[in-house]
Amino acid sequence: SREAAIRFKLNPGWNTYWRAPGDAGIPPQFNWSGSSNLEDVAITWPTPEVLSQNGMQSIGYTEEVILPLHIKPRKPNKQIRLRAVLDIGVCRDICVPQRLKVSAKLPADKGQRDPRIAAALASRPLSETEAGLKMASCRITATPDGLNVTARLQLPSTGGPEVAVIETDNPQIWVSEAKTHREGAVLMAQSQLMHVDGDSFMVNRSTLRITVLGRSHAVDIRGCSAG
Repeated sequence: SREAAIRFKLNPGWNTYWRAPGDAGIPPQFNWSGSSNLEDVAITWPTPEVLSQNGMQSIGYTEEVILPLHIKPRKPNKQIRLRAVLDIGVCRDICVPQRLKVSAKLPADKGQRDPRIAAALASRPLSETEAGLKMASCRITATPDGLNVTARLQLPSTGGPEVAVIETDNPQIWVSEAKTHREGAVLMAQSQLMHVDGDSFMVNRSTLRITVLGRSHAVDIRGCSAG
């Protein structure tokens, strides 16, 4: 496997978005189908910022962001040719969709370690173990329009006001901005889930992903038990 990265440099005052951009954001999409000798690409998302736009919350990056790519080739020890089409949103006073095309040739040898990629990898949210998570449970109830998810996280404080973001593995499911508060050592986060086409749907707790963004650090939580 190889490590590479995409670097976004933004003009002053502009921002782009994290994988779950919030109600005011545009979710980024990546199409790697034009690449050769490519089996899979996994993106490591550095810890984003909580942004406010016209009274709405969004999650993203300002000034510059480097997205590390973990790349698996179809044929080991052969050159990889990356060709990608990126659909992203950039915002200042207004949000503007952008389609970008990037390409690169990755040689068969892995080359030297790039400190910029290493720094971006180090800035990812902490794992459950690193953050000291003791318990994560989710209660799911039906609503007239979909489902309600209430997460209980026994987690040490991440510092200052804490924002929780709940994600599903289904891109057709809209997830509302989470209402987050603390009850002592337990962080509570509640979101509404609805299908974008109004269809019925199911949620598997093991595939839910909860990210807690605090002032001192962030935490990436994968899955939760019944609660």
